[in-house]
Amino acid sequence: MVNMLLVVQDAITDPAVAKGINSLLGAGLGIGLAIIGAGIGLGRIGGSAAEAIARQPEAANEIRGAALLIAVLLEGATIIALVFALLFLFI
Repeated sequence: MVNMLLVVQDAITDPAVAKGINSLLGAGLGIGLAIIGAGIGLGRIGGSAAEAIARQPEAANEIRGAALLIAVLLEGATIIALVFALLFLFI
């Protein structure tokens, strides 16, 4: 990937094209980091919920509800991050 970036950097001489490629790289990095963060977060939520339900099966409904609420909030933050990354791409 670093080699590709160096080739692209050497090939660009027009500042307008350089700005376009920099915005593409920035949007790509932003989207990638948002997805990776969401994946890690959802994995931890699911693992912790399964472990908590295994320890206390009688509280399974409450644990499942809390885990679902946290997962929904995490997905909302991820979608907002993706929207901002796409806005930065087009602005």
